[in-house]
Amino acid sequence: MMTLSEIMTEQPFTLGPDNSVKQAMDLMQQERIRHIPIVDEQQRLLGLVTLTDILATRESKLLLIDPEREAEFTDSVRLEEIMTRKVASVSPHAGIKEAALYLQRHKYGCLPVQDKGVLIGIVTESDLIAVAINLLELMEEREPPTSDSLDEGEWNRT
Repeated sequence: MMTLSEIMTEQPFTLGPDNSVKQAMDLMQQERIRHIPIVDEQQRLLGLVTLTDILATRESKLLLIDPEREAEFTDSVRLEEIMTRKVASVSPHAGIKEAALYLQRHKYGCLPVQDKGVLIGIVTESDLIAVAINLLELMEEREPPTSDSLDEGEWNRT
């Protein structure tokens, strides 16, 4: 059985509860991520901030249309004010299939991975998509090509 330790992102980007929404926005943009575990000094998971949380916080202050005032606002709001506190997490020894089913069932975008109460990684939808792509490629190597396969030119873009 394949375990999450084989596909998780180790040492994910994290922030603390006293970091600001602006710092989270900057980190998400810079690193192209959508989930930030919030941890204490010992790397114990305290919560999670997602891109959706950030967007909801910004939208709640739509009256602050002036970009300068918006920057002041996002710099003044602490992550502890917006983070989800009761976060499901998983062991690195958990099976990939079980984790994928859990994410699908609960419509979560990620699962923090903890070992002995310490955050050691994160598994996201993107990690599971990469596994699916690898499995599909293995299946394709074993099967002869079919005439109804799509090539690059058959994709519609809107």
